[in-house]
Amino acid sequence: MNEPIRDRLVSLRRSLHRHPEPAWREFYTTARIVEEIRAIGVDELAVGPDAYDPADRMAVPEDHRLASWAKRARERGIDPDLFDRMAGGNTGAVAVIDRGEGPAIGLRVDIDALFIEESDERGHDPADEGFRSEIDGAMHACGHDVHMTWGLAVLEAIKESNFAGRLVVFFQPAEETSGGGCPMAKSDFAADLDYLLAAHVGLDHPTGEVVAGIEKPLAMAHIDATIHGTSAHAGKAPNEGDNAMHAMGTTIVNAYGIPRHADGMTRVNIGYAEAGSASNVIAEEAHMEAEARGETTELMEYMTDELERTVNSAATMHGCRADVEVVSKSPRADSDPELQALVSEVASGVRGIDHVVPAADFGASEDATFLMERVQQDGGLATYLIVGTDHPTSHHTPTFDVDEDSLEHGVDVLVETIRELERAHPVPHVEAPADVERPVDVEGPADAEGGE
Repeated sequence: MNEPIRDRLVSLRRSLHRHPEPAWREFYTTARIVEEIRAIGVDELAVGPDAYDPADRMAVPEDHRLASWAKRARERGIDPDLFDRMAGGNTGAVAVIDRGEGPAIGLRVDIDALFIEESDERGHDPADEGFRSEIDGAMHACGHDVHMTWGLAVLEAIKESNFAGRLVVFFQPAEETSGGGCPMAKSDFAADLDYLLAAHVGLDHPTGEVVAGIEKPLAMAHIDATIHGTSAHAGKAPNEGDNAMHAMGTTIVNAYGIPRHADGMTRVNIGYAEAGSASNVIAEEAHMEAEARGETTELMEYMTDELERTVNSAATMHGCRADVEVVSKSPRADSDPELQALVSEVASGVRGIDHVVPAADFGASEDATFLMERVQQDGGLATYLIVGTDHPTSHHTPTFDVDEDSLEHGVDVLVETIRELERAHPVPHVEAPADVERPVDVEGPADAEGGE
């Protein structure tokens, strides 16, 4: 661990890529992050329940779904004390460098992976170069391995500098399920931050391009629904059954008929559905997983309420009953123009960055908005920036990969932005450089939240 992170950005990213863990299962990932943070040496390090209140978590899997991931991490030899602190899926960490007077700056990076089997085909660099996922059915298909590398490298760079102020780096779990942003935002570590930076790699922006701040992220809710009916013999006495599958079908058709709203964009999707046990049995139970999104938090709530009403009405129509649960949600929060302008100026001077977009519409969802909202409500400024990378296929696909030049680009943009915030504190008022492209609308990927 004596070799500086800056000199091993690629190897660190590839190491993290080989060991992907989905939301609230990031046991080994958290241990690896903590190992690096301890080598850096920080003023405060909090892991799991010391970093947030576990009761504030959302979309936490049942214990039996965590067990195999915990077992795998333990078998890899992670620190037993650290393992115990993460019991129940309390993963993630917060690291603090406190240098007294100066701005309080937060940096949020996410750490979870996706349930995707990574490609082993020739031409996919992780497979060709030996750092493909070692975990069947899981993959860093959205660049969170890059984000973690950025967070660690920025932490190291600031530690080694003469920075004056307080830097708080949130290594946030469970972004893909919108489950981890809320507890991090409610924690004491998020209190009284003057600035917050969140960052993402790629999102259809090429290597050498930086978007200084996103606008119009969609507020989003994940919703699970289970319909309970009555089974019966499908041939002998179908009239004695209450068909949960039929109720599910009615729900799906009617969900897409929920009226759009005059106040802005709305979205609904039933992404997963299962029901029944055999061809000759009236289905007793049906389960659906859905999402509702809106251009504002209020519009997301409208779609969520309408979807819940639709499920309950369909169940009643077919003599069934429904249990509907909002598993997680995230609000809308836009980047602040003052901070976007400062990032634009900084990024335009970073080696390797040849194109800066001051602002772009996001078109997807992200639970970093919880932290952004908290900082903004406390009087601070926040931005969610994008560091471009050439990726051969879209996010959330088996062949997703990044141009590793973007590792250094991201570190430089973030470090220089933090140092410029230090110099500009208390409030940055920066005009965008004349040669920087003016704001444009850029549609985000189909699903950049866990959202992405």
